[in-house]
Amino acid sequence: MNRIVLTTTLGAVLLLLAFGALLIGPVGLTSGQVVSALIGRGGEQASIVVWNIRLPRVAGACIVGAAHASAGGTYQALFRNPLVSPDILGVSAGAGLGAVAGIFLALPVALIQLSAFAGGLLAVALVMVVAAAVRGADRVLTLVLTGVVIGALAGAATSLLKTLADPYDQLPAITFWLLGSLASVTAADITPALPAVLLGLMPLILLRWRVNVLSMGDEEARALGVEAGRTRALAICAATLVTASVTAVAGVVGWVGLVIPHIARMLVGPGFGRLLPTSALIGAGCMLLVDTAARTIAPTEVPLGILTAVIGAPVFVWLLASGRRGWT
Repeated sequence: MNRIVLTTTLGAVLLLLAFGALLIGPVGLTSGQVVSALIGRGGEQASIVVWNIRLPRVAGACIVGAAHASAGGTYQALFRNPLVSPDILGVSAGAGLGAVAGIFLALPVALIQLSAFAGGLLAVALVMVVAAAVRGADRVLTLVLTGVVIGALAGAATSLLKTLADPYDQLPAITFWLLGSLASVTAADITPALPAVLLGLMPLILLRWRVNVLSMGDEEARALGVEAGRTRALAICAATLVTASVTAVAGVVGWVGLVIPHIARMLVGPGFGRLLPTSALIGAGCMLLVDTAARTIAPTEVPLGILTAVIGAPVFVWLLASGRRGWT
């Protein structure tokens, strides 16, 4: 399919999904009420529901899904491994530890989000420092193994804080956050996250052809004039900034960054210039569907992490069985 046609189609589908999400909820709204509220001519109740509750959540779901999928596609290209996801360098574990520490210390919501953001960036910074100190080993393998170790340490620290937390107040909040949710997201939460996501995506867009070269291997990249170490470090930092920004808002959401790039790769191939926007659009749409289901399929809110795992695991098994040609 033509690239422009595919992108336009995916964008149109995303807009339809977003409009449908605005209609669905405990307070039923018609399409006319939603349109009137969006243009400022709706009733007071419809306007409050659309602008204060559903629109921030729809925007949050789109941003979270696009960010995770974009970061996942970047990591998979950089490490030349289809099993790599944003979790591989300890981003989610570090952000989780930062948020849990903020909840444990009874910090305000804004500072909890800032702690999660700082935790994710600090975890990856530590991974890169440790990996740089290891000499004589494969650079990519060292980064991956160091990320696993740092993620395990952050997970252990998170478990310790959960053990020490107040079981009646802090522990439920910690558990709910670690499972991921957009239940209480507001425009004030999205406002600082969006610029950080865009700031992280810009270098990835500008470096798209260099990331393509890196996917061929470091020796080939150097032969073509690309400084592999510096380019990889910059792309990792950009993808980490994107992931940490949305993790600070929505909590830990898995599988999106692993599964969505595979679907995008089956549609447009492994070329990073095509893969990045396709992954972002599909990720936004899928997360919007998951979040809409999370708030409607049960009387109480279902954490996003549970639904993404339940849906993502069988889909990934199917992709492994049918999608090898898309990776090669």
